[in-house]
Amino acid sequence: MKEINPQDTARAMAYEMFIDAPMPMVTLLYTLDISRIISIAKRRKLKLNMLLCYCIGLAAEKIPEFKVLVKDKKFYQYDKFAINIILNNCNGGINSCDIPFSADLEKFNSDYLALSQQAARSCTNFNVDDCMIVGTSALASYEIDYAINMYSGIFNNPFLAWSRYKKSWFKTTLKISLQFHHVQMDGSHASHFLHELQKIISNF
Repeated sequence: MKEINPQDTARAMAYEMFIDAPMPMVTLLYTLDISRIISIAKRRKLKLNMLLCYCIGLAAEKIPEFKVLVKDKKFYQYDKFAINIILNNCNGGINSCDIPFSADLEKFNSDYLALSQQAARSCTNFNVDDCMIVGTSALASYEIDYAINMYSGIFNNPFLAWSRYKKSWFKTTLKISLQFHHVQMDGSHASHFLHELQKIISNF
């Protein structure tokens, strides 16, 4: 992680316009066709949530704006990602767990399983400090249209949320929301990410 001058980046104008906005977050809603990874998850006995997080990491790597974090009116550049998940712990509560992203599916899957189980059993959060965090939240037990995160003013990371997928005769779809800081990126960057995510899922 290194601090960079926003005036030296393509986000200079956005910084001037939105850095003092009282609610600088933007949310896009999208419907993914996840038929391909549903089939792969069942055939290879992999967790669907893990595969979704893996695909999110692959798509985020393609969008340079995902590697920049706005915090305390400063810009920070990262060269690595971690995918954050919210999980149920053994005491009936929830914890947060950062999974370092690797393009090696076997390593990412191994880390996902080990770290999430550790967080659930110990009822403690697992945080990674040297990575750009892409947040996620899966409400897979419920069928809702969309989940949109609150803006706390503390966490400005990109955040994706989804609920239960929906099956039809020909495909399985998943409604997903993406929240991002408007200084970090524009709607076009976020839309590009969502379409890259769909391509990665479809061609997995």
